[in-house]
Amino acid sequence: MNEINGFKVSSGAYEALSFRKEPAPEENKALGQADFLTLLITQLENQDPLAPQDNTAFVAQLAQFSTLQGIEDLNSNFVSMNGSLQSSQAIQASALVGHTVLVDASRARLASGGQIMGTVTVDKPVEDTLLNIYNQAGVLVRQELLGAQEAGDITFAWDGRDADGASLAAGIYRFEALGLREGETVALATALGANVNSVTIGAGGEMTLNVDGIGPLKISAVREIL
Repeated sequence: MNEINGFKVSSGAYEALSFRKEPAPEENKALGQADFLTLLITQLENQDPLAPQDNTAFVAQLAQFSTLQGIEDLNSNFVSMNGSLQSSQAIQASALVGHTVLVDASRARLASGGQIMGTVTVDKPVEDTLLNIYNQAGVLVRQELLGAQEAGDITFAWDGRDADGASLAAGIYRFEALGLREGETVALATALGANVNSVTIGAGGEMTLNVDGIGPLKISAVREIL
């Protein structure tokens, strides 16, 4: 038995501890411009004087190295540009915090004493348009007839009141837009205004807006900043 700092260890363990070597750090095996020129000069110095290297082959080697160096520089520039682009997107996304944005949605949060702005998208002309508003319990609290509409976006603003003019409680409300076309009812898409509470930056640098009453959305989902 052997002793190390007062601890008794077996001979095998002692030998393993005594003769264990740390692995040597790996060297950078990539060839740089200086290495290439050194090899090229060595090649020229050791070539056969009676059969020297052809100028075409010499120029081809230089061209190959220049191309490789250019590709490496281009990759480095792309990495740098990608980092700058992500930083720029992060700044733009953070600037939206606290602002109201218009996004494709059917639900939005009504603040106390506030209003909800939005649009109804009409893909083809309709003879009449109806906007229904439901509370969180699914109860119809307001209806608005918007009349005949051509293709395009119809802008609206709901003041948070029911059909009798009474103010409704703050909370999440659902919007349903319907159109009448050739005697048939068709569903129409809605976009609603909502507040951006925060921005989340993913592992891959992707920006996500956390929109009040709607949830996480990509920046590309923003149709308009209100």
